[in-house]
Amino acid sequence: MQNTVKAVFFDRDGTLIHEKPGVYLSDPDKVVLYAPVPAALKRLQKAGFLFFIVSNQSGIGRGYFTEKEVNAVHARLQSLLPVPIKEIVFCPHAPQENCACRKPGTLLGRRLIEKYHIDPAHSFMVGDKKADVLFGRALGMKSVLVTTANGKKHLQKYPDLKPDCTAKDMAAAARYILREDKTHG
Repeated sequence: MQNTVKAVFFDRDGTLIHEKPGVYLSDPDKVVLYAPVPAALKRLQKAGFLFFIVSNQSGIGRGYFTEKEVNAVHARLQSLLPVPIKEIVFCPHAPQENCACRKPGTLLGRRLIEKYHIDPAHSFMVGDKKADVLFGRALGMKSVLVTTANGKKHLQKYPDLKPDCTAKDMAAAARYILREDKTHG
């Protein structure tokens, strides 16, 4: 079957929800959306995009929290959003495990593309780190780096990092995606 679905893949922490550097989120009560996220996602949903979250959750592999706690955070996030996330996937491994599912590794993204018949050429990856940009690029998607959390730091630290768009927040990211979507029909 031909891939015809257009999608937006999101990183979680620092992209959709506030992230405190060095703090691993395991408490659902501490999930706080960035203010522009609900309206931006509604606009993208209206344009026909499906939504996915792909997240590195190395706190599991490091023993800081469990998959059950991560799933509780995801349930809370889903309850705060005005649109459905089709699927949330995450890598539970610590960085030193060198797995294929930790972004920028593409295993989780490839599985979603295959399962949902996603067309990468008409899809986007939005995140706040170098790994998110590289992940999207490796899958053939356009990448959007938001500067809400780590984005500014990563642009300075990695001067060769060239996302397709740098956006100050999710509202700016949505405007870019909608402009690009129109140019691709």
